[in-house]
Amino acid sequence: MATEVKVPAAGESITTANVANWHVKSGDIVRPGDALVTLETDKVSNELAAEVGGRITILVQAGEEVTIGTVIASIDESAAAEAPASPVAAAPAGAPVAAAEGKVVPVKVPAAGESITSANVANWHKKTGDFVAKGEVIVTLETDKVSTELVADADGVLKVLVPAGEEVAIGVVIAEITVGAAAAAAPASTPAPATPVAAPSPAAPAAPAPAPARAPIQLSAAPVERVDTQAVAGNGRTTRRKMSMLRRKIATHLTNAQQTAAILTTFNEADMSAVMNLRKQVQDQFVAKHGVKLGFMSFFVKAVVQALKDVPQINAMIDGNDIVENHFYDIGVAIGTEKGLVVPVIRDCDKKGFAEIETDILDYAMKAKEGRIQIEDLQGGVFTISNGGTYGSLLSTPILNPPQSGILGMHAIQQRPMAVNGKVEIRPMMYLALSYDHRLVDGKEAVTFLIRVKDCIENPTRLMLEV
Repeated sequence: MATEVKVPAAGESITTANVANWHVKSGDIVRPGDALVTLETDKVSNELAAEVGGRITILVQAGEEVTIGTVIASIDESAAAEAPASPVAAAPAGAPVAAAEGKVVPVKVPAAGESITSANVANWHKKTGDFVAKGEVIVTLETDKVSTELVADADGVLKVLVPAGEEVAIGVVIAEITVGAAAAAAPASTPAPATPVAAPSPAAPAAPAPAPARAPIQLSAAPVERVDTQAVAGNGRTTRRKMSMLRRKIATHLTNAQQTAAILTTFNEADMSAVMNLRKQVQDQFVAKHGVKLGFMSFFVKAVVQALKDVPQINAMIDGNDIVENHFYDIGVAIGTEKGLVVPVIRDCDKKGFAEIETDILDYAMKAKEGRIQIEDLQGGVFTISNGGTYGSLLSTPILNPPQSGILGMHAIQQRPMAVNGKVEIRPMMYLALSYDHRLVDGKEAVTFLIRVKDCIENPTRLMLEV
């Protein structure tokens, strides 16, 4: 019996996913729980695990974008009991893993979807003459949708046929692997397989003659020059690279926010002395009891919750001609990752203590770093906090996170001279910025909200007592 491997649902607004990278090959024996494939949407990436054991047949290649529910592989459960001692012999006919010693195994650009006809050889991880092991990453390929790492299908010596930077058609042979450790020294004879690729020379590094024979691989007379994953134009003064799926989604999301909402920003500043002194006094005991540090963000989360209670107009959103008022306090906290900005949501912040909020923030930061953020982690927030101060920002105007009506921007703490009780004192100050949807929130409510946040931060004891 064969079990279908389908692309799972990932949220109401997500209709497609990219098959980013297969962790197994067709013909492999998999066990329940084994990671099969990494799927990427415009929000998150997830690993799909095997639900049953058996022999897997891959139906959709890495790089292809498919709709939710598409069958991308099948697992033959009748093969689960087979001994995996000879998986090579049981592999599909098209797999080159069954190569005998001395045989040349071609490395081809795999199919990546109907709309994708070419790929860029972005970066070779191995060079001609290197010994590669089966399953070892040898090259990174880029299409206009995803980047994919190809692994060696056999043990042997690599010969690179297409240098990094060239754009080639799907199915083109970009390298060859001479099977067998004996080939690592120097092949004694030149195999002459009946392939459209020029036969390898006995001394590959010293014989550049086959290079011109690779010219038909190029899609044009002047292919795009590339260095690593970037396209270098002309004399190297500019580079061009494809936007990631997450970055494209961020761009669309922010542009829609600017075009649909009447965004206005109001500013204030907060004296951070009291919060900093309180953290210094209780930090050791806090860590000893809760196992997590007391940071600034938990104070701002609790301050925002209190301000939303006092100014409920900001805890609302526009839906068509209706105003939807929220009576819960799920706060989004922006976290920067290598792929882009994500905003996981901390649930029921009004019911959680400082330690619980700090723990949630730390957990989300680790999940974001490791690429384990789930779509449900990003949904349902009523307000967002963004801390540009971690990067040194002194002042900015944050953009709304639709359909929310408000976002608070935190900034760097800076020692500045301030007038305190008729005297000039040096105080640690932070600029605060509140961007809001002026269609729903008037200036009075916005200023009142921001002053309430300022008061809570400057009087953290009262904040803890919710007064």
